[in-house]
Amino acid sequence: MGRRGNGPLYELDGRVKPWKLLPFSVQHILAMFVTNLVPIGIVAATADMSSSEILVLVQNAMIVAGIATFIQCTPIGRVGSGLPIFMGVSFTFVVPMAVIAAKYGYGTVVGTVLAGGVFEGLLGLTARYWRKIIAPIVSAVVVTGIGLSLLSTAARSFGGGYVSDFGSVPHWVTGGVTLLACLLWQIFMKGTKKQLSILVGLGAGYITALCFGMVDLSGLTENGWFALPRLMPHTPEFRLDAILSICVVYLVSATETMGDAAAVASGALGREITTKEISGALAADGFGSALGGLLGVMPVTSYTENAGLTIMTGVVNRNVARVGALIMVLCGLFPPVGQFVRSIPSSVIGGVLVMVMGRILVSGIEMIAQAGFTPRNRLIASISLAVGVGFTASTEAGIWTAFPQEVQTIVGSSVVSVVFVIAVLLNLLLPKQMED
Repeated sequence: MGRRGNGPLYELDGRVKPWKLLPFSVQHILAMFVTNLVPIGIVAATADMSSSEILVLVQNAMIVAGIATFIQCTPIGRVGSGLPIFMGVSFTFVVPMAVIAAKYGYGTVVGTVLAGGVFEGLLGLTARYWRKIIAPIVSAVVVTGIGLSLLSTAARSFGGGYVSDFGSVPHWVTGGVTLLACLLWQIFMKGTKKQLSILVGLGAGYITALCFGMVDLSGLTENGWFALPRLMPHTPEFRLDAILSICVVYLVSATETMGDAAAVASGALGREITTKEISGALAADGFGSALGGLLGVMPVTSYTENAGLTIMTGVVNRNVARVGALIMVLCGLFPPVGQFVRSIPSSVIGGVLVMVMGRILVSGIEMIAQAGFTPRNRLIASISLAVGVGFTASTEAGIWTAFPQEVQTIVGSSVVSVVFVIAVLLNLLLPKQMED
């Protein structure tokens, strides 16, 4: 593991000319852009918002993602990990936030985002007090769990996403062309150009989608050419029951961010993540989410697809993430740019995700190997993954019905949270020395 090549692109603070950074930044944005906007649309629709109100939140979501990404890779005091981690609106919160929006309205959603974000931010700042319970084997199992849990997401996107013709021939062809282009570029190209396989795959897939008539550019300028973000588009309302339930979900988000950060440190930098980096990553996650609340946006979190892309290419230069952050802000200020990126079909994104998500899984396995296949570690890994992945997959069979509805909502939709809890408990309870 470790660096994939030599040169400033493979160094955190390597000096690279802006136009050489741009292609790598663009492929990161294209890989995560659509995912960043979908959660807003789902929850906003539950709150019965008008299309103009939703467009304001979509614009703000892009700007918040850009600011949070910049802070994450460029720490402000103790807030930010200093790692090349891309941030975006979290899917983890969709179900609980939709419930809150339907019950209390979107103002309460904003209030819970603000309160929960401060909670996670403070949790990050106090990481040095609880960091020891996150042993290397725990981090390794969490990263592996993230990889396993997102394979179905890649498959869903490859088949076209949530559309009526899911799995149809056009989606198979566009996803297949995207994946094949990525693979061929990886095989035949040399040097730094080799790391642009995702950008090339997206281009090939997009052209294929155009041939199938799957791309809609009709609304490219319907929102104008330039628009400033609106501060506090919804007045926050604070309800204790909603805040407490969302704080639990913030713990799940924190687990995912720790896993992504550990994966980048191990898979791309070839070392263990430090306590300072974990603390900064969670602080940026939490306070970035609170900032998003001021703009009416749902919580942000680290994006695993981008972590996987960083691991796959080995391009860890923080300026790639900084330029990417600037692009996201510009997408929010110039609606046509965002509308163009949103036009990329899900099957094209899916062709990329098949490659990237698999890399996260392999990185987790490598981390388990680094931690050592001792009898104790094997037991922690096997039980954590078996319960986390297996029990969550059995949600529809009602395996969690003995628990309160709030617990069912969280564990039934999050492999990572279950894997994390089981791994931490086993690490604390099992004897330090075990025989085969």
